[in-house]
Amino acid sequence: MSATDPPVSDLPARALETTAERPWPVRLLSSKIADYVSKMAPVWVEGQLVQVNRHNASATAYLTLRDTDVDMSLNVTILKRILHGMTTPVEEGAHVVVHARPSFWTKRGTLSLRATDLRAIGLGELLARIEHLKRVLAAEGLFDADRKVPLPFLPARVGLISGQDAKAQHDVLVNARARWPQVQFELREVAVQGPNCVREVTAAIAELDADPQVDVIVVARGGGSVEDLLPFSNEAMVRAAAACRTPLVAAIGHETDCPLLDLVADFRASTPTDAAKRIVPDVVAERARIDQARDRMAQALTRRIALESERLATLRSRPVLAQPEVLVSTRSEHLDRLRGHARAAFGARLDRGSSEVGHLRTALRTLSPDATLRRGYAVLRTRTGGVVRSPQDVVVGESLQALVAHGELTVSVSDTGPANESAT
Repeated sequence: MSATDPPVSDLPARALETTAERPWPVRLLSSKIADYVSKMAPVWVEGQLVQVNRHNASATAYLTLRDTDVDMSLNVTILKRILHGMTTPVEEGAHVVVHARPSFWTKRGTLSLRATDLRAIGLGELLARIEHLKRVLAAEGLFDADRKVPLPFLPARVGLISGQDAKAQHDVLVNARARWPQVQFELREVAVQGPNCVREVTAAIAELDADPQVDVIVVARGGGSVEDLLPFSNEAMVRAAAACRTPLVAAIGHETDCPLLDLVADFRASTPTDAAKRIVPDVVAERARIDQARDRMAQALTRRIALESERLATLRSRPVLAQPEVLVSTRSEHLDRLRGHARAAFGARLDRGSSEVGHLRTALRTLSPDATLRRGYAVLRTRTGGVVRSPQDVVVGESLQALVAHGELTVSVSDTGPANESAT
């Protein structure tokens, strides 16, 4: 305490009473936090051990307990005898629950836990929790097929997340480049097991997803025990993969392994080698398909040309094309026949008309007055032009005009006899 610091009795008793003119010194705040924390009851805390330090001269072991979903950890102290008394020794990476009382170290201003009990979470309980999380995520639709993005046919750049110099990384690189030598990779070497796995894999997924040049992301790990694959069923990692907009391929374990990351990924590969076969096409196979397609096209074109040639030959062999004049000559012959029929019909009609005219001429000549006159008959007319048909039409001494075949005569009536009754 310096000479300029006010006495503690003159400082505000509560935090709400502090002002800029009357602040708390750091030591007072630390002591008040320590008093508050010391009043807390012991609590059970769950987490993952990321550091276990028991190799020291004291009777106390120092642990670091990390949250499995976020990057947050607490220091834990526990008596070594408690650790030695456990039936199953705990190592770094183990999931545990700790019964501890919080304590605040005023000199450094850090919070820690003084543990009185530590229990490892069994594999069966972890799997049960994963199964429960699986049902929760499935109910949210994170595993639905309609939300999965199809893989690109030929990615220019592939983001690969794997362990450093891991066999899974080698399998993906070698097999992908053997299939398509021009493919480019953006590598992210991370921890694929242990306490840092979730944080590093999640960060790598987010980083590659933000890169516009990356067309597909592959998370590869060459299998392992159930405990080794537990981070890939972590909720934080699964949700990060679900939020990834770039197509994601999961190649975590073998065919029998199925962490939750496999279910949320856009494509699940049974092995890293299978992932390589899925992300890029086989250039040899694609060239063979192109050659086959070209051959089929050539054959189809040849068949079509042959078919059309046959059709053209068939059309050319038809009379109308083989002898185009047939159409005109046929029509000409038909016209000649029609013309002959017309001429014959017209000639027959003329003959019948001529015959009828001859008959009418004969009848006319026979029945005409001229023919009667030629036979010696005469037509008597009075001076007024009337035809004498009866003796009563004339008187004795009257001059009449007699019309004969070759001229006219003037005659005088000398007598009128009685009428010829037979004529009536």
